Amino acid sequence: MEIDKKVIVKLIQILEDLKKSLKGIDLQPNDNTVEEEIDLSDKIIIKSPIVGTAYLAAEPGGKKFVEIGKKIKKGETVMIIEAMKTMNHVPSNSDGVVKEICVDDGQPVEFDQKIVILE
Repeated sequence: MEIDKKVIVKLIQILEDLKKSLKGIDLQPNDNTVEEEIDLSDKIIIKSPIVGTAYLAAEPGGKKFVEIGKKIKKGETVMIIEAMKTMNHVPSNSDGVVKEICVDDGQPVEFDQKIVILE
């Protein structure tokens, strides 16, 4: 396969022209988006004990273990994390009301990743 030198020269010229036309313009992304941050000082965070895939119900289409606003007790299962074909139940570490579920059903999770926030 041969590369046409005329095409390369033309591309270089176009890039040089573009560079000149952008002179003085800041090309850095201007990220003005502000994420809503939840005050975690009075919240209880349940984290993933292992790496795996998070499931919010015992079976596809089944009733979810937790819903936002649901009161749960210490030791109650909040979700299942599958690792190496083993289903590991993740218990709540205290009583509380579910404020936020931080993962989606079937989403991969990392060790110590925030998965549920209780109030």
